[in-house]
Amino acid sequence: NHRYLHTCKSELMPATLAFEDPRAFQEKTLGELLRALGVFHLCSFPLLVNNCSTLMSIARRLLGKRGFSMFLRPTVYAQFVAGEDETEISQSMEKISLLGLRPMLAVPIEEDLGESTGEKRYEDNMEAMLECVRMSHSNAWSKDPMMQLKITALLSPELCVKLTTLMAQQAYDLNPLVRAMDGEPISFPGLDDNANAHLLCGLRRLNKIAKASVNKVRVLVDAEYTYMNPALSLVTMAMMKKFNKDGAWIWNTYQCYLKESRSLILEAIDLSKKEGFCLGVKLVRGAYMDKERKLAEKEGYNGSLNTMLEVISEQPERYRIIVATHNEESVRLSAHRMEELGIHKDDGSVCYGQLLGMCDHVSLTLAKEGYAIYKSVPYGSVDDTLPYLVRRAQENRTVLQGIRKERDLLRQELRRRCRQKLGMVAA
Repeated sequence: NHRYLHTCKSELMPATLAFEDPRAFQEKTLGELLRALGVFHLCSFPLLVNNCSTLMSIARRLLGKRGFSMFLRPTVYAQFVAGEDETEISQSMEKISLLGLRPMLAVPIEEDLGESTGEKRYEDNMEAMLECVRMSHSNAWSKDPMMQLKITALLSPELCVKLTTLMAQQAYDLNPLVRAMDGEPISFPGLDDNANAHLLCGLRRLNKIAKASVNKVRVLVDAEYTYMNPALSLVTMAMMKKFNKDGAWIWNTYQCYLKESRSLILEAIDLSKKEGFCLGVKLVRGAYMDKERKLAEKEGYNGSLNTMLEVISEQPERYRIIVATHNEESVRLSAHRMEELGIHKDDGSVCYGQLLGMCDHVSLTLAKEGYAIYKSVPYGSVDDTLPYLVRRAQENRTVLQGIRKERDLLRQELRRRCRQKLGMVAA
């Protein structure tokens, strides 16, 4: 009954999830309030957001590497990135944990067609991912730690596109991929010897990361460009079959701006039953066009969300979801549906996710009400995270330009503090 979520009125939602209370920002320092206001103000100019890549390149050339870093670090970088080394990351994570939020570390490695640079690069990326597993687990910043993984950091985008093309022509069995993870040679129909050798190396890299994370850290595989997502899902399902026997340690991401997202989730549920593995789902709206937004919100996101919540209510130990959205209505709808279906806030089967530095009024309210809420936390140097920052700004331009409410709440909290200070002075 996924239509229920479309028609359910917001007045039926729990009153506590109104997301209207500026007190959500009480724990932020004055500097953090001012920085957020400044960054969000800049992000409200479409001209700046749309041209941020060019503007950043010009600024880097004019200021030099060091000057550019000094300019970016206290502003945009500090708002959206946790830090560069483990000490800085730990400080950020402890601050997040004190607010009742859980960090979900993300190594900011992004590959696109034509950017690949050989096996050495992929091996280095694997080491960075293994380090992310170690940090997520050993620092105990939160219970049930999570991290994000990009498959194209370990397997070339060109190969992922080729696999997607081949998959459109015939169905593929997960078993050869699972065996290849253990080192058995693979001969994927339609690939030449070089491509098969690279696929084998990529699957072994993924196997190492999954092996290191099982029973420690949940690995959420990111969705990427639509022209390679079917291949990414195939590889992720093979990882699930191998590693998700007793719990959802490997998760797949579904982009709900795609019309077939709900049917893909239904297929994944069927496959998990047939193959006997637990299914973890990260549900995102995706970088959809403005004109597709209504379709994405109604048919895609809420329909897919309800499908997962229903199977979770029947078998909470076999299914998990992270509701990864900045959309307040979807958050309220899911909380209401959880209540209806008898899904507990703290049993681990449903959690929420937002980006670090954004949508804190939603994140902090959810935490206060006892929901499990994760912040996607990128880390690395200014240079390393720059492509990430540019892409996030561009992908989230509709969100960034719609953060007027968060700015208003930040201003209200700032005014409250000023009045409080003046009152203390007057007294």
